[in-house]
Amino acid sequence: MAFDDALRIILSFFLFTKYLQNSVQGEPQVPCYFIFGDSFADSGNNNNLDVDLRANYSPYGVDFPKGPTGRYTNGRTVADIIGKDILKGVNYASGGSGIRDETGKELGDVVSLNEQLGNHFTVLSKISAILNSESASRDYLQKCIYIVIIGTNDYLNNYFSYQNKNDYFGPSFYQTSTMYTPQQYANVLVKQYSKQLKRLRSYGARKVAIFGVGLIGQLPTIVRTFGNNSSMIDAAAQLFSRKLLPLVTSLNKKFTNAKFTYINTTGIVTTSAPLLAHLNTKDSCCKLRSDGSCIEGSTPCLLRTHYAFFDGFHPTEAVNVASAGKAYNKLSPLHASPYDICQLAQLP
Repeated sequence: MAFDDALRIILSFFLFTKYLQNSVQGEPQVPCYFIFGDSFADSGNNNNLDVDLRANYSPYGVDFPKGPTGRYTNGRTVADIIGKDILKGVNYASGGSGIRDETGKELGDVVSLNEQLGNHFTVLSKISAILNSESASRDYLQKCIYIVIIGTNDYLNNYFSYQNKNDYFGPSFYQTSTMYTPQQYANVLVKQYSKQLKRLRSYGARKVAIFGVGLIGQLPTIVRTFGNNSSMIDAAAQLFSRKLLPLVTSLNKKFTNAKFTYINTTGIVTTSAPLLAHLNTKDSCCKLRSDGSCIEGSTPCLLRTHYAFFDGFHPTEAVNVASAGKAYNKLSPLHASPYDICQLAQLP
């Protein structure tokens, strides 16, 4: 994470917002936007890290104005699309990372959620020091939107990460699958996640949207790897996701000066049957390496709006647009609860 660059971004938003408040009636609905998470939100933070998981090469970014930036798709991520409707701030997300500190570490120096929160605290500390006013920075930052998209790798690059890739029921690269049943593991994850969200709130966050884990057992590389047994991954991950709405309810009850909301990624997918019926949901748009990433320099499919997945794990921009739309303006309680992101932004 380039802290100086992040700091300049935040300060520019702060000064620009103050200018608007002095120049026009009213004030911006949301002055800034903070993103935490994994490769579903990473915009290029892994590019300069010692990791095996990067997306800063073609065909990634084939439909993104700046080309390959490190986004794990052909165009924009869900975080990008939501940010277009409010305002952008700092993205701390790191591909391969998770709720647990060890998650994804076999891939290299990925930045865990705890480390991302530490990076955020460093940036906030610098803002307060430069503005010479903790109260001013606190009042400003409490109006921002914070989104967290994480949890997938705690299953794919932890609980179900096997040492012998030809023996998918053999010993795990990690010890979590031998230490916990799926139910116990979900409980452990939620307990740690709760502490991390409380930590984020202690740093001044007051409007927080957390995204559930999607149907990761249906990802092309997972289906290819696990075959008919991929459903066990979905079943395990959904044990975790189903605990997130009760977690949000508990946090909202405990912290009346903060608002948390749950974005139901699985609910969004399962209510998108008309869209998915017209998409290829079995194959990836790009040619894949053995690890599920795109082969560098390969030619992607021409009709990218006809595919659900760009590589073996990540959705195309077409799917991201549909998902972000329902997260921002829910069409059903199955999409977001208690608030969608537009409603969250409008809260005092």
